[in-house]
Amino acid sequence: AGKTTFIRTVLGLTKADGGSFRFFDGQDLAAARKRTGSLIEGPSLYKNMTAKENIEMYAAMLGADKRRSQELLKTVGLADTGKKRVVNFSLGMKQRLGIAMALVGEPDFLILDEPINGLDPKGIVEMRELLLTLHRQGKTIFISSHILGELEKVATRYGIIANGHIVEEITAEELQKICIARTVIKTNDPPKAADIVKRFLQTQAVTIENDLVMVACPIENIGALTNALFSENIIVSALSNDDNSAERYFIRRMEEE
Repeated sequence: AGKTTFIRTVLGLTKADGGSFRFFDGQDLAAARKRTGSLIEGPSLYKNMTAKENIEMYAAMLGADKRRSQELLKTVGLADTGKKRVVNFSLGMKQRLGIAMALVGEPDFLILDEPINGLDPKGIVEMRELLLTLHRQGKTIFISSHILGELEKVATRYGIIANGHIVEEITAEELQKICIARTVIKTNDPPKAADIVKRFLQTQAVTIENDLVMVACPIENIGALTNALFSENIIVSALSNDDNSAERYFIRRMEEE
């Protein structure tokens, strides 16, 4: 789709062959990149060093304050690793150390490429909690990921990329409204059926799409609803749940491109 290429271009790791971009309100790119931390395609670590030694080495390369190493380890949940060498870290621990190193220069903007890819369930939860903590601390975080179920738990805004183009930008609130689970009812008289469903459920969250009655709210007693429809001479020929998940929405938008 072009996600990693886009990230590498923003960071100056790949030269763009066309187009332009800007961030930090059009600040000079060299200056803007100094305000950016990143974790791309897994962290580059010295495996025979400890977590603290890795951070101090990276800080020295950047000319940053090495004294913040223990503070950063605490931020990412690695303060108690002591003299344990990175070669003995789990994948999740390595990913969190990579984020600690991305924070060495005290960036305003953090770019992460597939930060939870390959992690076990415990590692995913730890990474999610870390991202939420950083967000609460005021960091702007750009995450490239195809694991939509996890993105839904942390993202506030989405950008959908297909074939190297931004197809859509949408807020979490807007996506949530679009992806409300719906019940689909096929009847012999959709307008009349829709009115009956509205009265029965005491809701206006009922629409007609392609001669199907769409109900965008929970139905606690399906049997009672169908009986109410039958009593009004409405024949229900099909009733199902509409898969209106974020994943389906994203796939549909990419296919439209």
